[in-house]
Amino acid sequence: MTAPMVPAWAIQAIVQAGQRMDARGWVPATAGNLSVRLADGRIAITRSGTHKGFLDAAAIMVVNAEGAPEVAGDRPSAETGLHCQLYRLFPLAGAVLHGHSVPATVLSMAVTDPMLSVAGYELLKAFEGQSTHAATLTLPLFDNDQDITRLAAIAEPHLPACRLGYLIRGHGAYVWGPDMPTTLARLEGLEFLLACELERRKLQ
Repeated sequence: MTAPMVPAWAIQAIVQAGQRMDARGWVPATAGNLSVRLADGRIAITRSGTHKGFLDAAAIMVVNAEGAPEVAGDRPSAETGLHCQLYRLFPLAGAVLHGHSVPATVLSMAVTDPMLSVAGYELLKAFEGQSTHAATLTLPLFDNDQDITRLAAIAEPHLPACRLGYLIRGHGAYVWGPDMPTTLARLEGLEFLLACELERRKLQ
């Protein structure tokens, strides 16, 4: 079977986002995964085991809405099911990003509550619906699980009310949005807030 063509815009969006995330230290080694939803509902996503700072067209493949590779033998990211879940639950989502930054990883392990709350930062205004620093950003926290189907089932009841992202303990953040630029900006804002919160807690 001939490999399906990944649109040039999708390749460019994923490659550039991967470079940005790598430059910020959010996707060490081969960690993380990136995807965009194509016009026909299929998903362009990074292959398993690819370094996100050195992506090219060959590192990106296509899966259907259920996460099945369009070419037998292709191996998408191990967490493709979580991307598919977000696209299913959020029909307007056009991109999903997952990183393994130090702040997201450490805070998700340190916080024992099921939610991580961040409040009082001016950058909160960067997020949709936030008009003041006097607000609170709340992120669900889910325990890490190598069984992605089970992890997705645990997360699903909480996701409809979650418009920004979520954290997996010891693992990192998932963020989505209508397109790659918006999603990348949300991830950048979230990572800044998590880094601030980590530093603040060190001083306590």
